[in-house]
Amino acid sequence: QVQLVESGGGLGQAGGSLRLSCAASGRTFSTYRMGWFRQAPGKEREFVAGVRWSGGDTYYADSVKGRFTISRDNAKNTVYLQMNSPQPADTALYCCAAQHGSTWHATYDYWGQGTQVTVSS
Repeated sequence: QVQLVESGGGLGQAGGSLRLSCAASGRTFSTYRMGWFRQAPGKEREFVAGVRWSGGDTYYADSVKGRFTISRDNAKNTVYLQMNSPQPADTALYCCAAQHGSTWHATYDYWGQGTQVTVSS
C-alpha cells in the first residue's frame, strides 16, 4: 500500500525558513516524479515544485522560484521542500504527491494528507 506522509509544517515567520518532508513507502518510486502542491482556503490547489526521483531534475512554480528548493534523499525515500523567505501568501495546506507520467502536470496517482503551513508577518 502506497503511503506518502508529510511532516514539518507549522507556524513560521515571514523571512524565516521552514522545511517540509514527505516520506514515501509501499512501492519503488525510482521512476516517479514527486510533487509538492498547496491549497489555501478559498483557492484552488496549485503546483509548487517537482522532482524526478531518478536524476533529480526539478521544476518550480514561478511564485516560489528562487525561494523554495525541492530535493530528495533516495536512501531515506524522502522528498523535502525547503522554504526560505516564506511570506504570508505562502500560507496553505501543503501536500506531496507522486506520478508516473512524462510531464510535471500529468495526473498524480498518490497523495499524502498534507501538512499545514502558516506564515505570520
